[in-house]
Amino acid sequence: MRLIFICLLVFLICSPAQAQDSLATTPAREAYIVDFATGQVLFAKNATEKMPTSSMSKVMTMYMVFEALKEGKITLDTEFTVSERAWSMQGSKMFVELGAKIKVEDLVRGVIIQSGNDATIVLAEGLAGSESAFALAMNKKAESLGMKNSHFVNASGWPDPEHYSTAEDLAILAKAMITNFPDYYKYYAEKEFTYHNIKQGNRNPLLYKNIGADGVKTGHAEEAGYGLIGSGVMDGRRVIMVVNGLASMQERADESSRLLEWALRSFENVKLFSQDQTVETADVVMGTARTVPLVFGQDLIFTLPRLGRDDISARVVYNGPLVAPLTKGQEVATLFITLPGMPEKSYPLMAGADVPKLGFFKGLLEKLHLFVEHTLSGK
Repeated sequence: MRLIFICLLVFLICSPAQAQDSLATTPAREAYIVDFATGQVLFAKNATEKMPTSSMSKVMTMYMVFEALKEGKITLDTEFTVSERAWSMQGSKMFVELGAKIKVEDLVRGVIIQSGNDATIVLAEGLAGSESAFALAMNKKAESLGMKNSHFVNASGWPDPEHYSTAEDLAILAKAMITNFPDYYKYYAEKEFTYHNIKQGNRNPLLYKNIGADGVKTGHAEEAGYGLIGSGVMDGRRVIMVVNGLASMQERADESSRLLEWALRSFENVKLFSQDQTVETADVVMGTARTVPLVFGQDLIFTLPRLGRDDISARVVYNGPLVAPLTKGQEVATLFITLPGMPEKSYPLMAGADVPKLGFFKGLLEKLHLFVEHTLSGK
């Protein structure tokens, strides 16, 4: 096994623990902040603890609706009928009328902007026939998205002991929403919606802070406290934030904006290696070339704090020397990168060129040479 240490430039960086020290603490019971592009966690507090999600669950409901729209199962002009169950639903409301036929686009705005429990049930029943059937589909979708600690029993987030998620899972959901439905995600940035002459403003306080926020969804219930899934962009870089368990609307507004702005302003994404850039060179035997460049298959980007200095250490490990034939793009080595205070991360390295195998006679001479070298070295 060959191990090569690489000298990297010194970057502006600190560990997550140091980053959290600079942030101090948060009154949120649960919190999770992650960089959208790199997936690096910037802050976490009880992020994998199961928690009531209240109306933040509606992001999953809208994921299901947007998926149906994208697949052509429904259109924005499709109309769903308001059942008595939907009409009588308590909590936040769009104020739909019993028996009315309402366009999907109006219902979408009623859920996202007005957080209407009534509109949520109309959509669930329209898509699945019943809210319970819709909840089963929500759980299957959550599993497929990698939300390992979530379970839904209704479409609205109405309190139930068996209805829960985690801050980390809700961030996974938000990223999938933004990634998979860019044409529909725009609804989350709308600040108001009027239905039946009743105008309601978007409950997301981040939209009014001028800090680059464009979503996502608030939630509140007595047991859950005040929560928010937030996302925003600054200088082309997006972060996702989830907080829950705050004491009031004002605390939610203040704390969520503080955390989001901190995450957007305090970090930057730095490209350590470009796609196909040679990271190191590996020795080769039995081939027409003695060495082969080791390259990345894609850009390697890290999210680094703008303040604080420390070294990044890197090492390349491969079972060497490599034996020809080698094919360009073949995975042949591993790059390990360590940032202070973080677990070591590994990334595959590929052969950067084809290395054909030697012909019969040259190969025979190479084998003889390797045998003698091995014997003399006493290995």
